[in-house]
Amino acid sequence: MIPVNSDFILAVAPRFSGAKAEAQSRIVGEISAVFSPTLDSYDINTKKRIAHFMAQVTHECAGFRTTEEFASGAAYEGREDLGNIHAGDGKRYKGRGLIQLTGRTNYRKIGEILDLPLEDDPVLAAEPVTSLKIACEYWNTRKINAAADRDDLIKATKLVNGGLNGLDDRRQYLQKAKTALANIEGIRVALNEGGNSIVLRRGSFGDAVRELQELLIAEGFDISIDNDFGPATELAVLMFQKKNNLVADGIVGRNTWLSLRS
Repeated sequence: MIPVNSDFILAVAPRFSGAKAEAQSRIVGEISAVFSPTLDSYDINTKKRIAHFMAQVTHECAGFRTTEEFASGAAYEGREDLGNIHAGDGKRYKGRGLIQLTGRTNYRKIGEILDLPLEDDPVLAAEPVTSLKIACEYWNTRKINAAADRDDLIKATKLVNGGLNGLDDRRQYLQKAKTALANIEGIRVALNEGGNSIVLRRGSFGDAVRELQELLIAEGFDISIDNDFGPATELAVLMFQKKNNLVADGIVGRNTWLSLRS
């Protein structure tokens, strides 16, 4: 299980001030301890799956500052396709969750799965931990892990949004999540492999990255030398690691350095 918590969430999400920051702090604080185990229970447990989940959720919940849609829900009034058959159902069953749950029927279905009385007490869906589980159920039902495994942002966005609204934001969050996950993995590699080697990962920069890029070019990889460990360098590292029977994690630790320099 990859240890993702509040530090990881805040490394991906935008930062706010004032009331927005307070709302974000409350939501992130409440889900921090259960974030990793909850994602893991839904098999959202690889770097790609976690990164894509974060890209979508961070956009959908306005940077983790709300678990409830800003609109009143009146637009859903009378929507029989959502099960809103009684007066007031539109507002009562407005969007809630990190990925928003809408409509009486959906509240009933997810409530049964989570063993929570969401139809009777729909406000429960806005509680941060429940809102996280709702997002994971949505993700699981639509089999979005498959799109994440292919690193397919377009498909994942369509499955979540129905279109491509907010695609640029989702792409930005995806890249930030991948960098944050690389940092976590970099610490793990440094601790596990020991030694005095510099550990490089996505997001690293400087002369050590330049040396890495020069060594990769010498191995036949067509990349630029720009002192910046970006996606192209990460891909080259992964391919080199696979070719040399190393752990293919995109992290350049002691073992990868030794193989490159041999």
